[in-house]
Amino acid sequence: MDEQADIHGSYWLDSVPPGDPAPPPEGPLHVDVAVVGAGIAGLSTAWELARRGRKVAVLEARRIAAGVTGHTTAKLSAQHTLVYDHLRRTRGPEGARLYARSQMDAIRHAAETAEELGVDCEWEDTTAYTYAEDPARTGRLKAEAEAAREAGLPAEYVTETELPFPVAGAVRVAEQAQFHPRKYLLAVADGIRRLGGSIHEYTRITGLHEGDPCELIAESPASATKVTAHHVVVATHYPVFDRALLFTRLSPRRELVVAAPIDAARAPRDMYITQEQNTRSVRTAPLGDGRRLLVVTGEHFTPGTGQDVEERFERLAGWATDRFGDLTFTHRWATQDNDSTDSVPLVGPLHPGSKNTYVATGFGGWGMSSGIMAGRLLSERITGRDCPWSDLYDPRRIASVVREGAAFLKHQADVARHFVGDRLPTATGPSVDEIAPGDGAIVRVSGERCAVHRDEAGQLHALSARCTHLGCLVAFNHAERAWECPCHGSRFDVEGRIIQGPAQHPLEHRDL
Repeated sequence: MDEQADIHGSYWLDSVPPGDPAPPPEGPLHVDVAVVGAGIAGLSTAWELARRGRKVAVLEARRIAAGVTGHTTAKLSAQHTLVYDHLRRTRGPEGARLYARSQMDAIRHAAETAEELGVDCEWEDTTAYTYAEDPARTGRLKAEAEAAREAGLPAEYVTETELPFPVAGAVRVAEQAQFHPRKYLLAVADGIRRLGGSIHEYTRITGLHEGDPCELIAESPASATKVTAHHVVVATHYPVFDRALLFTRLSPRRELVVAAPIDAARAPRDMYITQEQNTRSVRTAPLGDGRRLLVVTGEHFTPGTGQDVEERFERLAGWATDRFGDLTFTHRWATQDNDSTDSVPLVGPLHPGSKNTYVATGFGGWGMSSGIMAGRLLSERITGRDCPWSDLYDPRRIASVVREGAAFLKHQADVARHFVGDRLPTATGPSVDEIAPGDGAIVRVSGERCAVHRDEAGQLHALSARCTHLGCLVAFNHAERAWECPCHGSRFDVEGRIIQGPAQHPLEHRDL
């Protein structure tokens, strides 16, 4: 892939570039509900509340629908690999049924919203498959098909698909969908404005005082102001406020995406995923002129662990060409997800003492349906209505954390290894002179670890190497030109600016 010129980033952003940014608040802002984060969860929540007559403000640190949501694969599916067999064992048959109902409700609601807004978001009704090529895995697939069917999904076990290679078996779930997420969400944003809501970009929330009302500190490049709201929703993907200690129950995971045009006649029309080979996910999107865009996702890894991301991109592209023939890749990007320790998103009160603050996080790679579900659930809670699946997703749940103790302890051990190890003396790393153009490394300067990047022109950019969240050492991602924290997934550009939270402050500059 590195030999091919003109490779773009996210197709969703490339095909619908952002317009002029929505301005930050000009002064103190008073609203019924302040939503922090303008991805699919935040915008869906604001849309539902605005439709119910609430005065809403959406506050986004960068651009709307351009963060994690702008780098998704955009599957609207209730089939989340092997989740239903897992849920009926850990949350019981009723828990699995509520999960299925909530996810299917989200898909149907998204279709209704697209129709109500009159948006052409490339909506396509489709079928979702979780498959395996290894016959040894078919037992788990059969158990999943049975569990998904018991949960109420139109699921069945099959041995044939439209893929151009044989599979040993697959779980087939009908009545799913795929769409263009930015076209959909930009229309939702316009709908929020028409209903009297406001949207503010380049507005980073750095403080929250809970009360009635709550107060937020909103910082923009030009100034800082106060936002007062009766309710606050934190929908920043990874929560930017640590008072709930939710970071102990979330583990970040990064996945790569490659995309190439393919003749419509040989393009799969349904959605496919396998947990084999470090995950492989396939879908296509309409391009016109008898072509579709083949979108292949996989190669997940923990950010900040020094993985050779360029090699992973090559491996993913090689898998796609091996199975779909010669391809000319036009786009590649990466996405980041947060897995909860019990495999169920955390949607509800921010912490046990919350009265007016809420959170939506831990979507585990299925943020399209779960983000819309979160908007529905939170709007019900805020407006005093009952939601059948509130308890299932409630972040305050304890019993499920106990049942998933092994996953919880493993995540804490991984974080502790970095948190403690990063503070121990280590052997001397590379020198500044050894850093090649375009690369970066952690080096010692006057006894302090610094994150040093050399740009293509040879100019050096030196930063503190400690993440501003909890102080773990960052590592350089050469393929994406970013510094990444292995503890909780914060990401920074080569100038130290925040790309992704939970960090709320940039990396400090250092002199060499």
